[in-house]
Amino acid sequence: MQAALPSFRRTASMAAPRMLSTSSTISPNPNPNPNPIVRRPAMKSTSEPPSLAALSFPFFSNPKFALSTAPQNATISKCFASTPATNSIPLPAAELGNEESDSTSAEPNLVVVSFYKFANFPDHAELRKPLKELCEQLRVSGGIILAPEGINGSICGTRESVEEVLAFIQCGDRLKGLRRVESPVSPEEEAIHHGHTSSSPLAAGEDAPFRWDHVRVKLKKEIVTLGMPSVSPIERVGKYIKPKDWNALISDPDVVVIDVRNDYETRIGKFKGAVDPCTAAFRDFPTWVEDRFELGESENQMHSAGSTGGSEKQATEMEKKPLPKVAMYCTGGIRCEKASSLLLRNGFEEVYHLEGGILKYLEEVPETESLWEGECFVFDKRVSVEHGLAQGTFKLCYGCKQPVSDADMDAPEWEYGVSCPYCFSSKSEEEKERARARQRQFERWGIIGGPDKGRKTAKIMESKQNSPAQMSSSL
Repeated sequence: MQAALPSFRRTASMAAPRMLSTSSTISPNPNPNPNPIVRRPAMKSTSEPPSLAALSFPFFSNPKFALSTAPQNATISKCFASTPATNSIPLPAAELGNEESDSTSAEPNLVVVSFYKFANFPDHAELRKPLKELCEQLRVSGGIILAPEGINGSICGTRESVEEVLAFIQCGDRLKGLRRVESPVSPEEEAIHHGHTSSSPLAAGEDAPFRWDHVRVKLKKEIVTLGMPSVSPIERVGKYIKPKDWNALISDPDVVVIDVRNDYETRIGKFKGAVDPCTAAFRDFPTWVEDRFELGESENQMHSAGSTGGSEKQATEMEKKPLPKVAMYCTGGIRCEKASSLLLRNGFEEVYHLEGGILKYLEEVPETESLWEGECFVFDKRVSVEHGLAQGTFKLCYGCKQPVSDADMDAPEWEYGVSCPYCFSSKSEEEKERARARQRQFERWGIIGGPDKGRKTAKIMESKQNSPAQMSSSL
């Protein structure tokens, strides 16, 4: 039996840093329209962010590892300073004085890291609160999923902060050895990210890979949803293939190459000669495998042969129907872990998958030697990446969350924040009008629902306080 995770202790004075007044649901349209955005007057923060050194972290069993006690202003970008900034976006160094130029150049770089680990983790819920608090302390944004089968996440922040979060996750034996893929952040995204402050929250950091003011740590049944909890990569998994060896494997004519991703991902790029299952969601993959390789049909035929007195030899031949060698890939490798486990469970003997996924391949394999065609869809605000993990050309339709090209945005079905050629016909006029209303809210306030979204206004509170007195007087 696994030992329970030690609980966190916090004193009253160590409250979590004050977050921006936004809804708990991320805005469906974080990219700004060319129209100007109305900003509220900047407000001064009433308290300094708490120090990490003040928190007690009994979760760390390794005495060699300790949270950084360096001053926060030495490791956290100035976009989180409590004093207002005069400019939303910093001017080029040439237009600034020497002192300002030096300050701008000293900004720490941002990095995006995707990671996962399958593990026996029944007490996963106990990690949620301390992990979320640590991310908030370090201003690390993104999304993390915790489940009985392990952890899966993608986070963004300064390198020092991200490494501290990853070290915290791995301080226990069960989650050690995270599989991770690192992506750089462009200088343009850095400038926008560092140019905003916590005192000017509307549209702040909107073009960074994640909202810098928000981190989600969710509890789920699976870290990647196949819909078959009995399929466990912890028990068995396919053979990992390094990116440098991938070309030779998929060039073998006896190998069936399968893209495990969804149809909206494969539409913008895939490996040469790969089979596209055309699935709308990962949970559709088991059905596709059964149909493609006639697994269910073989079982039915065997049953039929036995019931009609068929020879034992015929049943044996059907049972031993040869299954091909399979090489599969996905974005970062996590879906292939479950998919390869599924195939092995169904009788496949040779199952291979690309270690680190497409992202690792694009990072390590030169474009001149690459068998990748197109761009790779990613689940953050970059939308897509190319070789070398450079920013891709696709944008996102906030009506359906699918990637769209410049040609798609020239189509008559395209309406910014509302619809695109891939979702226009499936949306009712009522749905489109609601989307237009959300878009107008975002253009005006920078968040869906207006500046008071998620907060109880003074007028509402006053109304609730007066309602009992009014009722008694009427009676």
